[in-house]
Amino acid sequence: MNTKRYAWVVVGLLWVVALLNYMDRQMLSTMKPAMQIDIAELQSATNFGYLMAIFLWIYGLTSPVSGIIADKFNRKWLIVGSLFVWSGVTYAMGYATTFNQIYWLRAIMGVSEALYIPAGLSLIADFHSPKTRSLAIGIHMTGLYMGQALGGFGATVAAAFSWQVTFHTFGCIGIFYSLVLIFFLREHTTSDQLQQSGQIRIKAKSSLFRGFAVLFTNLSFWIILFYFAVPSLPGWAAKNWLPTLFAQNLNIDMSKAGPLSTITIASSSFLGVLFGGILSDKWVQRNIKGRIYTSAIGLGLTIPSLLLLGFGHSLWNVVGAAICFGLGFGMFDANNMPILCQFVSAKYRATAYGLMNMVGVFSGAYITDLLGKSSDAGSLGRDFAMLAGIVLVALCIQLYFLRPKHNDFIEI
Repeated sequence: MNTKRYAWVVVGLLWVVALLNYMDRQMLSTMKPAMQIDIAELQSATNFGYLMAIFLWIYGLTSPVSGIIADKFNRKWLIVGSLFVWSGVTYAMGYATTFNQIYWLRAIMGVSEALYIPAGLSLIADFHSPKTRSLAIGIHMTGLYMGQALGGFGATVAAAFSWQVTFHTFGCIGIFYSLVLIFFLREHTTSDQLQQSGQIRIKAKSSLFRGFAVLFTNLSFWIILFYFAVPSLPGWAAKNWLPTLFAQNLNIDMSKAGPLSTITIASSSFLGVLFGGILSDKWVQRNIKGRIYTSAIGLGLTIPSLLLLGFGHSLWNVVGAAICFGLGFGMFDANNMPILCQFVSAKYRATAYGLMNMVGVFSGAYITDLLGKSSDAGSLGRDFAMLAGIVLVALCIQLYFLRPKHNDFIEI
């Protein structure tokens, strides 16, 4: 099969996996009212918070290990196995009758879902040259946004049938699709490398923790790690607290604030990753820092957006700020792995992204807890706006210190 054509087939195949990845994890949050009728412990907000937290902590702690595994073993089978396990967990949740059963199933889901992102993104990065890499990653990221949005319809399906049927149905879909991947997904091989003009990469064997040593002695990777973690703070804040902020600032019911905020962010982020991917791929052909500049523009858009989200009280200000934030964050999101490819060789990219995923998730866990306290204290808007300051710091550090020498870092 033609490698250039198959590179886009890989994006399409993994787009569905990305959608299922986010949809399966998000469904639980929307089905709480239906589930608490049968499982009394879920009537406690504290217990429900434990379910959300265990997933994040396990997901974050497992991410670096999943990156090492993806750099050492066949990524096709890692992706297939990961999807099969978390889909099996989703199916099994339909049989849960106690809080403890759901708790441990969420923990297993955290491990299995963490195995996917480093393997999936590094596989796409290997199949695509610098001319198409950002667009390919961006299209893949739209699957995550779509899955997040569709996860919200779990409550709709549960209302029409039952929460047990909902988990069984989506679990079966994922299990079936993992079987489809066995036949159509393949690993990036030496022959693929030779077909990609100027992109000859040999992933030599190295010791288990060699990747950590290489990465942590690379100053550029520390900068990338920092500027990935900082925007994750407002990124997770928007996912978890934007509906509440809309309701407070616009003085509307959550039934209206929830759909308005999530649809606004999801649709604008969708456009942002596509625009950011196309712009970055074209710009980097003319300027080696094109990807960094594209990412910086995206981060720059989030700064006034956070200020308006925090202090705005009119529909025009708040919705406009959310659209601007989604566009900017999408541009940033589409370029993280492509920028990483300019500083880290193919041998260690999954390990590197696993570490990035860990700091991003831990940042999300921290800001989610902090803004919960802010909401109780009546200062949610102010603290949302204050995030603009640290994003500005990350933006300046990114522009000053990240100076790539290659479009694609190659280590033979």
